[in-house]
Amino acid sequence: MPGYELWGEEEKKHLNDVIESGILMRYNFESARNNHWKAKEFEQAIQKRMHVSHAQLTSSGTSALLTALNAAGVGAGDEVILPTFTFVASFEAVLSVGAIPVLVDIDDTLTLDPKAVEKAISSRTKVIMPVHMCGAMADISALKELAKKYKLLLIEDACQAFGGTYRGKYLGTIGDLGCFSFDFVKTVTCGEGGAVVTNKDEYYVHADQYTDHGHDHIGNNRGAENHPYLGLNYRISELHAAVGLAQFEKLDQILSIQRKNKKVLKDALKEVEGVNFRRIPDEAGDNASFLSIFLPSQELAKKVSLELSSKGIGNAYWYDNNWHYIRKWDHLKLLKSLAPLYKEHKELLPNYANADYSQSDDIISKTVTIPISLLWNDEELAKKAEIIKSAVSSILTKK
Repeated sequence: MPGYELWGEEEKKHLNDVIESGILMRYNFESARNNHWKAKEFEQAIQKRMHVSHAQLTSSGTSALLTALNAAGVGAGDEVILPTFTFVASFEAVLSVGAIPVLVDIDDTLTLDPKAVEKAISSRTKVIMPVHMCGAMADISALKELAKKYKLLLIEDACQAFGGTYRGKYLGTIGDLGCFSFDFVKTVTCGEGGAVVTNKDEYYVHADQYTDHGHDHIGNNRGAENHPYLGLNYRISELHAAVGLAQFEKLDQILSIQRKNKKVLKDALKEVEGVNFRRIPDEAGDNASFLSIFLPSQELAKKVSLELSSKGIGNAYWYDNNWHYIRKWDHLKLLKSLAPLYKEHKELLPNYANADYSQSDDIISKTVTIPISLLWNDEELAKKAEIIKSAVSSILTKK
């Protein structure tokens, strides 16, 4: 995801504000910071644009997930339903709070299959966690209905879909809590950073405290602050927040370019017989950072991926990817942790190694995804569209 591709004077200006004050921490030091509060400004900007009551910046998308789970009281023995296609941080965060990742199949949205979710709900289930992968949304209406029906929390992992919307609402703001990532290869980057958003006051207070060792942030004497709850240090620095604030101001530009460029590639491939596209529940809300296509078979998908790579077209074949699909998550399947898990925790975990994910396998094995760059000019874009169309056509006509 290409936020880092748009770097310029705006980022330098916000960074220089922080450097000139010398105050790199987001809290306190009021007299020395020249009234620069980059983290607060970024949080307020997110709240205003996304029409959400609260935003809490964190040090990463992973720490945002951990913060959201803790803020909502998710912990020992609670089950969290999430998809087989995600980034490893999703299940890592669930495991880290002592909860149980329950991985279920995806559908043609490349996200949670609501039918698989409902089948997986048990007496231990506390959370449904849709992951809005590759810029576009899960079937969020169906998942929200399930959460309501079974009285479950809906925590959105929108780390790969910042700026995307569903029926006019920003992804991440539809559930009880939402999580974003601002690492170097996200739609908007801080270098490293993340955020939790929520409309529930209690969850925000918990998130604010948890990310700063449990500080209640009452008064102006940090040393005298109380600690209502245990917490950790997931604070973002003012330097990272400064970059993110500048990047956030470019969000409209980023989304506009991505959507234009993706449309050109997609229109070219619409003419190729045998190519189908990922189902997106709200096409207008796609943040358009990726174009995912379905090929008729696993064999043809692998050939297309290799052919595109040979032509200089970056792409992902997720079925063989170590980070994003369960097939290669041996560290999870074999529970390879540096420190042993509690016996009780380990006994509650599913047998990931022998679970049946054939529906997900069938979908992912036929999927090839092309990232969308902000830096292509019209000539380059037209050339890439023709190369992609020709490469895919050549493979499919040989079948």
